Amino acid sequence: MRYAYAITGALLLAGTTASLALNPPAQTAQNAPEAMAQIAPRAGAPVSFADLVARLQPAVVNISTKQSIKVPQQANPFQGTPFQDFFNQFGGGQGGGQGGAPVTRQAQSLGSGFIISADGYVVTNNHVVAPGARGATVDSITVTLTDGKEYPAKLIGRDQDSDLALLKIEGGTFPFVRFGDSTRARVGDWIVAIGNPFGIGSTVTAGIISALHRTTGLGLYDRFIQTDASINQGNSGGPMFDLRGEVIGINSQILSPSGGNIGIGFAIPAEQARPIIDTLMKGQAVKRGYLGVGPQPIDEDLASALGVAKNHGEIIRSVEPDTPAGRAGVRVGDVVLKVNGQDVTNEQSLTYLVGQTKPGDAIRLDILRDGKPTALTVTAGTRPSPQELAAQAGDGDDDSAMPDSGQGQGDQAMSNSVGLTVTELTPQIQRALGLDSTAKGVVITTVDPSSDAAQKGLKRGDLIVAANRQPTTTVAALAQVVAQARAQGRDSLLLFVQRGRTPGLFVAIRLKK
Repeated sequence: MRYAYAITGALLLAGTTASLALNPPAQTAQNAPEAMAQIAPRAGAPVSFADLVARLQPAVVNISTKQSIKVPQQANPFQGTPFQDFFNQFGGGQGGGQGGAPVTRQAQSLGSGFIISADGYVVTNNHVVAPGARGATVDSITVTLTDGKEYPAKLIGRDQDSDLALLKIEGGTFPFVRFGDSTRARVGDWIVAIGNPFGIGSTVTAGIISALHRTTGLGLYDRFIQTDASINQGNSGGPMFDLRGEVIGINSQILSPSGGNIGIGFAIPAEQARPIIDTLMKGQAVKRGYLGVGPQPIDEDLASALGVAKNHGEIIRSVEPDTPAGRAGVRVGDVVLKVNGQDVTNEQSLTYLVGQTKPGDAIRLDILRDGKPTALTVTAGTRPSPQELAAQAGDGDDDSAMPDSGQGQGDQAMSNSVGLTVTELTPQIQRALGLDSTAKGVVITTVDPSSDAAQKGLKRGDLIVAANRQPTTTVAALAQVVAQARAQGRDSLLLFVQRGRTPGLFVAIRLKK
């Protein structure tokens, strides 16, 4: 199974909320043809959706972009032969065309959207209108109404984290729809989805809400509405309507093994989308609260090792220096259970809850530190852009200069206990692994393929920084922690592992019997 954005075209554009006032959309013309269906829901299945669709469909649009991408030309395999000129006519050329310069290719993407005001504001997904490849530029955006009329669109603003974008078209008084209240949605409610799958034209599908607050792992702010209504590539950015004719979701992703619909689609709830769209409409950037930590969800094995409930809370695996969390005293290994009194769960991640706050807000964190409850107050900072966060991320995974296994009796004893052999960190190994000069720990030299450590993804070259929250700067120190765990009757060991310069990760591995 794989998640995919529901967009089609020559490019598959890959692209997730702010706690802002829920202001109504911009003032609209008084006599605008509002595409609102004043149809009260009835008990049981509707006899037909036709009246509803007739009022709503004119406000749902097709969105297409034209993009330019610079790509290197294919080398001419016939260079120096009578066929070289023939090959060059079709875009070939040794070294990438004349003078070795890259060639600019044209590409197109297709998606959906909907008009939210009579003066032409259009909502869609960010990945529908964002460049589809590194180095690509979006040359133009065109909005096509159901009657076939085309309008050039201006990009007013977009927010990559929420996968939302706002466009503007000019030249008429347009049919429009309104956002509804997605907090009132219930599993089992009927919904109608309208969009432009595969670019074939406006298409209507219906289904029910299958789940609420669903996470997919493709974004930091996942709390999707799941539906079984047919959503396919090209439906991205299209609206999900309730039976009142109000937009309660923006169709964004599908779960599919092949890219086609299998009855599992996801929409961004209106409660998340509307504040962001209001902010973009004002010409402002979306700002979210930020702590400066790397949180990690707690699975069943980690919960057992930590002594906490499964899927409740997240453990801090990194704290960036000179950030709100660092200044407030948050530590690696802290388990954050609540944010401002709200439980941290799979449906409400730490990042999501903090993202609902504004920069400058005071945030209370209820945490578990070394098994003891405590609380900290953090002043929220401003979350950096995705590009800035990506630039901060390091890497390093070269184990080519690692010593061979079998470094001594201590190493062999560790293998018998946890399925690992380890060695102490030397300057040579430190350089080979690309570790920071301040790194401390023991380095994994071999992993027993049949061990739980192997199943959890540990591998040669990983640095074990701590075990059961105790520093492991020597093989003997790690062996002592393992012995203590066995003496206490524990069946698992909590390791804090670093790979290269990437942030560390907590891993709970089962001890061998």
